[in-house]
Amino acid sequence: MVNFSLEGKIALVTGASYGIGFSIATGFAKAGATIVFNDIKQELVDKGVAAYAAEGIKAHGYVCDVTDEAGVNTMVAQIEKEVGVIDILVNNAGIIKRIPMIEMSAADFRQVIDIDLNGPFIVSKAVLPSMIKKGHGKIINICSMMSELGRETVSAYAAAKGGLKMLTRNIASEYGEYNIQCNGIGPGYIATPQTAPLREVQADGSRHPFDSFIIAKTPAARWGTPEDLMGPAVFLASDASNFVNGHVLYVDGGILAYIGKQPK
Repeated sequence: MVNFSLEGKIALVTGASYGIGFSIATGFAKAGATIVFNDIKQELVDKGVAAYAAEGIKAHGYVCDVTDEAGVNTMVAQIEKEVGVIDILVNNAGIIKRIPMIEMSAADFRQVIDIDLNGPFIVSKAVLPSMIKKGHGKIINICSMMSELGRETVSAYAAAKGGLKMLTRNIASEYGEYNIQCNGIGPGYIATPQTAPLREVQADGSRHPFDSFIIAKTPAARWGTPEDLMGPAVFLASDASNFVNGHVLYVDGGILAYIGKQPK
């Protein structure tokens, strides 16, 4: 029988106080995993712990900046001591800055690269030694459609997510022999509180222009939901995907397969 169970597994999901990371961690918990997460402020960690508790999940929260290598190493050592060895890592923490490239400072560009690309490198590097020792591990990087496509105002984000796709393939290449699988998930446009303003009905009753654009570009003709990411994440975290390595699974309703509707 195919084993999708995560019973007895410890999963670290970075930046999972809310949003996509929270949904993925919730899916893991429902499949039997123990949840560990971090965020950059105690107040966010406390909110996250409370949100998990409201779902009936006992989550372990830690304050840590994923770009701080020493801090990440300390956190991973603490998790191993207090909870256990990490079986599953989801590199979810990330930011986006929507600024036209010629107006973007190098400092802003570097910050996005630091969090969205260097962060996954640092956290993966911290958990890999114990995974190698254990002879099994799962790393899931939260990529993006911008791992494949460009778009106005997201030069740093697209560069970081394109790099994260290649980091995913390289971790798979370098550590596959230790029975470690590293894959990515590329979410499409997901209906979250952060994207709610883009879906608001206009005063005349029409769709928001960006909402119309996304619906027209998506064969599923809808935004994704956080729940749409749970199944793919559980698959990539479970023994069901033990021979899947270096792959990015796009959960986008078909956007990347579709050229779009012909204008009327």
